[in-house]
Amino acid sequence: MVMSRQGLGFRATLGLALVTGAVIAMSAAIVAQNAAPKKKVLIVWGGWDGHQPKQTVDIFAPWLAARGFDVEIANTLDVYLDADKMKSLSLIVQAFTMGQITGAQEKGLLDAVRGGVGLAGWHGGLSDAFRSNTEYEFMVGGSWAAHPGGITDYEVNIARRDDPITKGLATFRMHSEQYYMLVDPSVEVLATTTFSGQFVPAIKGVVMPVAWKKVYGKGRVFHSTLGHVAADFDVPEAREIMKRGMLWAARVPGSGDDPVPGNPYLR
Repeated sequence: MVMSRQGLGFRATLGLALVTGAVIAMSAAIVAQNAAPKKKVLIVWGGWDGHQPKQTVDIFAPWLAARGFDVEIANTLDVYLDADKMKSLSLIVQAFTMGQITGAQEKGLLDAVRGGVGLAGWHGGLSDAFRSNTEYEFMVGGSWAAHPGGITDYEVNIARRDDPITKGLATFRMHSEQYYMLVDPSVEVLATTTFSGQFVPAIKGVVMPVAWKKVYGKGRVFHSTLGHVAADFDVPEAREIMKRGMLWAARVPGSGDDPVPGNPYLR
């Protein structure tokens, strides 16, 4: 069959229209995907300079941004007073050791986490932040008590090899402070360390949590006691645990489930 020029022109026009429509649809999908709101992260640093809060934050802030998070960094606790901002967050990362927090600032933080915002932090920046605030410590799931021997060599053992935060990681060594913690028994412990008794014989053989996850209200809370100074995160496992813990606290798909409290005293 011989088609007229008019017919050929119609088919060409139809084909062009179909291609154009497909391109427009694809472009719209890409625009819609890019327009999807990013998860917002607020990183708050300050307190005692010996824990190098800014230097440690500078390790993780660019990584979070590269993962697609909208990252805001603040070095004042007054940011916790902005209720609208706090409600809009997916994650709060705090690196603020031995600080003083007002009642209003603490309420802003507690309310945000209770409402579903994740919280994550390392070392004293989370578990030695506000020593006089017991509700804050209850939210975190533990508080610092001592670091026998100061800077020392010790091992970190993986307690939950099936959890996405620690999966694929093996025992590793640290040269840093070995934190002795007061820990909420309801937390799910992901990694531990065992004290040798070299500096305090009475605690020889004590197994102490190093990394854990828990919930507070509707919010997820992750803590690692590693990270005394920025160089501690040169240890790949220490850095990886912290990265994965932040993703879990922010409820990134595939990062793991909520913990189920167990009985750590069952023998």
